[in-house]
Amino acid sequence: MMAKDSGTDWHDNPKGSKPADLREFRPQFTHAERDRRWDGARKRMKMANLDALLIIGYDIFFDMGLVNARYLTQIGSKAGTNVLFFLDEDPIVWNALPHQQRPTNPHLGTQDWVTEIRPFLGLGEMAAEIRGRGLDAGKIGLIGFSSSIMTTPTILHGDVLRLEAELPRVEFINAGYILEEMRLIKSEEELAVLGQAGKIARKVIDTMIEYPKAGMTEAELWAELIKTQIVNGAEPQVFFFLASGPVEHKESELWHLLHGVEQPAVPSMRPLQSGDVITGEWHTQYGGYLAATEFTVYLGNKAPQELKDLHMVNVECLEASLDVIKPGNTLRQAWEAIRAPAERAGLDFVELGFHGHGMASPEFPTVVYRPGYGLPSMNGDKIGDFVFEEGMVFGNNIDLFNPNWKSDVGCMFGDMVVVRGNRAERLVNVPLELPEVG
Repeated sequence: MMAKDSGTDWHDNPKGSKPADLREFRPQFTHAERDRRWDGARKRMKMANLDALLIIGYDIFFDMGLVNARYLTQIGSKAGTNVLFFLDEDPIVWNALPHQQRPTNPHLGTQDWVTEIRPFLGLGEMAAEIRGRGLDAGKIGLIGFSSSIMTTPTILHGDVLRLEAELPRVEFINAGYILEEMRLIKSEEELAVLGQAGKIARKVIDTMIEYPKAGMTEAELWAELIKTQIVNGAEPQVFFFLASGPVEHKESELWHLLHGVEQPAVPSMRPLQSGDVITGEWHTQYGGYLAATEFTVYLGNKAPQELKDLHMVNVECLEASLDVIKPGNTLRQAWEAIRAPAERAGLDFVELGFHGHGMASPEFPTVVYRPGYGLPSMNGDKIGDFVFEEGMVFGNNIDLFNPNWKSDVGCMFGDMVVVRGNRAERLVNVPLELPEVG
């Protein structure tokens, strides 16, 4: 029997046995990358006078509630991942129920950053570990998840009450900002993984162009798009907002064709028809990192000129973003330049700007709405003078429509870009033509 709490101690295993090494089949980050992240977190902990970080990872908002745990461990299990991270010792991970640890925890064979993985038997065991290490009168940073959309840190109220009851002398501090700040600038290893995610996202675009035919259901197309991600090495991330419907329809009907639609409204069993516009926004998750993509196709031989005109302005907005999203420029300079082509053409937009991208989406900073509209965390409120830094990554949001043509038909378009030198670099390389397909 192995030592207690090693992740393999809940049953007998052959002497000398160890988890099968499956790392070659999954994206991996180096120990140098691990050391960079751990060092950065520990320096910030020390400056904040924190004795430890307690990361509570929930399967929330398309798995994004797990990203902070994954950032420090490479483990982001949908069964839950909780981490106790120390100033001067390796972290401990609690993951899943005991029956999922037999004969061993699977994550011991998928990464080599952490070796101490225990079954999650409740917060009481984590509190006992804190007491056992003499940290029960210390200052602990509590980290859940937050983003430009989910601005309130997501830690269940009952869990907070339990921790406070178990550890009444601990001063818990909201410390999510530590990892959010670190995730703002991507390392070259992170950019390489995002680049691979972008390549898979480009294959999804190819499927979106080549696969749809009149008569097949929206669900058939959606399933093929998800399949393209998974068979090319992406994780089963189902953030895929799709919309389809006829460009020409009764004026008394309003179709949701300005932006993709979330599940379960889509996908439906509606048959695709010639004359449909198919538009979508999706994330392609590879190694825990999300590639942002938005794209539109027309099902038929000849798209209406008005739709082609929308797409042409979309491309102008994208090109403007590549020129202006660069080190030293302000966010305001960028959003004004990106929106200028649409304003000159007299077009309106659902979203037009950019949002931070990496392990989560939207990350800080995000500006997709006009000033004063929607959430302050997404409309540029009080961040217009912030400047871009090299290594930041953004998803483009270019969702235009012409209210003088149709108020319910638009054209979605967007790449993912990294801030580099004098011009942003595209990571998905979306086609610049409006495909007429099927």
